[in-house]
Amino acid sequence: QVRLVESGGGSVQAGGSQRLSCVASGATDNNFCMGWFREAPGKEREEVASIYTGDVSTYFKNSVKGRFTISQDNAKHTLYLHMAILGPDDTAMYYCEAAKIEPYDCASDAWSANFWGQGTQDTVSS
Repeated sequence: QVRLVESGGGSVQAGGSQRLSCVASGATDNNFCMGWFREAPGKEREEVASIYTGDVSTYFKNSVKGRFTISQDNAKHTLYLHMAILGPDDTAMYYCEAAKIEPYDCASDAWSANFWGQGTQDTVSS
């Protein structure tokens, strides 16, 4: 079992930045795809970004490319989502997710998580 705990959400003005963190515990190793998805009322769930542990391959949703980056600190078992130039459309509950899949499947939005956290709310006001 893998436990994921997110933090870092909150309220921010449009144009601002935030960093979300996700601490992983349990059966984690260097063979996991980890990422972030978000859910907002009235909108479909969106895969935001993903990265394969121990690798540099990443995926980003088109609307966040150039604004969001994803990174990991393997020593701390922590995944980060750095968000910049935030806009009201970024308002959502952000969830950390993980799956034991192949690296090439991780560099896309077509994978399904086996584990996810409780989420952290991020609200961007205009």
